[in-house]
Amino acid sequence: MFLRTSVERTCVLALGLVATGSLVAAGPCDLFSSGGTPCIAAHSTTRALYSAYAGSLYQVKRGSDNTTTNIAPLSAGGVANAAAQDTFCASTTCLITIIYDQSGRGNHLTQAPPGGFSGPESNGYDNLASATGAPVTLNGQKAYGVFISPGTGYRNNAASGTATGDAAEGMYAVLDGTHYNGGCCFDYGNAETNSHDTGNGHMEAIYFGDSTSWGSGSGSGPWVMADLENGLFSGLSAGNNAGDPSISYRFVTAAIKGEPNQWAIRGANAASGSLSTYYSGVRPSVSGYNPMSKEGAIILGIGGDNSVSAQGTFYEGVMTSGYPSDATENSVQANIVAAKYATTALTSGPALTVGSSISLRATTACCTTRYLAHTGSTVNTQVVSSSSTTALKQQASWTVRAGLGNSACFSFESVDTAGSYIRHYNFALLVNANDGSKQFHEDATFCPQTGLNGQGNSIRSWSYPTRYFRHYSNVGYIASNGGVHTFDAATSFNDDVSWVISTGFA
Repeated sequence: MFLRTSVERTCVLALGLVATGSLVAAGPCDLFSSGGTPCIAAHSTTRALYSAYAGSLYQVKRGSDNTTTNIAPLSAGGVANAAAQDTFCASTTCLITIIYDQSGRGNHLTQAPPGGFSGPESNGYDNLASATGAPVTLNGQKAYGVFISPGTGYRNNAASGTATGDAAEGMYAVLDGTHYNGGCCFDYGNAETNSHDTGNGHMEAIYFGDSTSWGSGSGSGPWVMADLENGLFSGLSAGNNAGDPSISYRFVTAAIKGEPNQWAIRGANAASGSLSTYYSGVRPSVSGYNPMSKEGAIILGIGGDNSVSAQGTFYEGVMTSGYPSDATENSVQANIVAAKYATTALTSGPALTVGSSISLRATTACCTTRYLAHTGSTVNTQVVSSSSTTALKQQASWTVRAGLGNSACFSFESVDTAGSYIRHYNFALLVNANDGSKQFHEDATFCPQTGLNGQGNSIRSWSYPTRYFRHYSNVGYIASNGGVHTFDAATSFNDDVSWVISTGFA
């Protein structure tokens, strides 16, 4: 009787949500609770996941003075107050420092510490995500997701109420289906409590990407798989499961659930339609996975051993106590669809026109006669004027192209070396020939925004949105505000990353 009653109640709540189109009729965690599998962790920078939740969603820290503020929903059960973030972060950079747990258990996610692998930040910690790297709208209201570049990660090694051992749990996440790579491992879910690989079956987390080092699905990926430690599983074995499809949705719902000798992968377009089951069956037969030995930490954007080479974008996700029914998950998917995730502009400030030739003039007081140019493959700044040689004028001119890695942003083709573009490599700016690879396309894609010092544009890397075009000792880099590299120095950062864009010299 309990199962029937909970399913009926879940369906009523879901129908109410669809009928009203409201985000607050019943949140995902209300639906999981009604299904008998309550959330023990609920994370989102875009919206409240309970209809009555009005507390903080996440915390941001700004680069100008290192102060922090918390971002809450506009109203209980509603969308995040992005305008509050925009005001707080105006004319500076901002990082996401905490993603708060809405369940009341205090399972907040913070900067991941070193483990089996070290992160790129001081003392081996992982990077924090840009607060502005993943803008979206929900029902027309602006919000920001968590854009995970390689090296970025969040963790809680002392979580409360998470599944341990072979206990049952479920989890889902809403992700950007177009932002992924083959690195290990863009995960959200249950992991080791010491940030080290402690053996098969010590994890149970959602993975999204196109890694083929362990399992794979149909086509070329990306796929939703389960990271169970020492294996990404698309089905029964760490091999190919033709029932696990390649994902082509801009917004994807990914779900994993597991209980003794039973687990499942489910997925859907987060903007429309219903969940499909990609695998449901017994645990892998390899030693260590049946029974499981889950430890109960929570990770985002990294592997259980702090592997940090993956990328992806996270909007919302939860973990539950108990194995959710398909009916409960289906009602949650209806809620996600009703939230109406949609894309929005990635650029701001003075507009660029595809096909035009431009120049970029430095605005730092020392250097206002210097323009972004190149000498061979090295991007630098040089003094350029109307009396400069034709060769130098061409070296300091760039043709605006639609972004090779994301057409909502831009790429900059060298005027004097057709087919070569500005790209970043080890955070240095280079001019290299387009080799057609996904990596090159992403490295060569940049998103202009209003200049941080109030002049012109600041040119943000699409794939590393904490980093901007910067001249430092007359050499070009993508730099973060106060990062670990010499060229990340906070001094004169806003000036060094602001450029006045004009018609090209050639």
